[in-house]
Amino acid sequence: MNTGAIEYMAQNKLSVVILATLENISVCINTAPDWCEWLDQQGIVKPRHRKIVTEGALMGGLLDQGISSDFSIISDDAGQFNVFDHALCWIHAERVINRLIPLNDSHTKAVDDARDQLWSIYHDLKAYKLNPVTEQASSIRQRFQILCSTKTCYETLNQALGRMGKNQHELLRVLDKPYLPLHNNLSERDIRDYVKKRKISGSTRSDAGRKARDTFASLKKTCRKHGMSFWGYLKSRLLKLEGIPPLSEVIRAAAASG
Repeated sequence: MNTGAIEYMAQNKLSVVILATLENISVCINTAPDWCEWLDQQGIVKPRHRKIVTEGALMGGLLDQGISSDFSIISDDAGQFNVFDHALCWIHAERVINRLIPLNDSHTKAVDDARDQLWSIYHDLKAYKLNPVTEQASSIRQRFQILCSTKTCYETLNQALGRMGKNQHELLRVLDKPYLPLHNNLSERDIRDYVKKRKISGSTRSDAGRKARDTFASLKKTCRKHGMSFWGYLKSRLLKLEGIPPLSEVIRAAAASG
């Protein structure tokens, strides 16, 4: 229960009384039943409190193992991904405006103008990633603020722009970290096979089936990302052949090489 864990729980409005009892506690638990028993021993019984403490402990564990608090996560604004240094996908952000249904020609023009400005900023962000210039970053921030504060004849559009303005920090993270992508399409592609199978055959019949599906999908995608044969990897593991190292070593080597 290090500083990172306590900060996470405080941000999620865990009871101050519970927070005070958890500070600087060191916990080493390996199974879910043991963790539930530990929560009971601490008097943490409400489902919401148990959820926050569990998530906080996981966060603290990651930080303790060397994950940086500045680690960036890009999402479609689903709340469960709003951890560490959070950034938002521009493609998903634009869909909020694209889904609007104008009621007249004036509304249509207002939506089209807003989308044109939004994509203009997006293209400038792509250029900025290739050649980061401080002056350009200031200009982009200013244009984004002007767009999000614009008042049009279409009130629903105004509300959508206002919500986008509240997410300025997450949408413009690339100005501080040019190496970040502007969207999470790579992650979307990673789960495409799973989505196709779900559409065709529905979900799995058991938790064991779900775990097997998710595990093998993850292994296959990871092998492909590192230019390895998935079939060759399976053979090396099942037949205990040498030549293909564990994926954990492959991932660490790739991370170390940049």
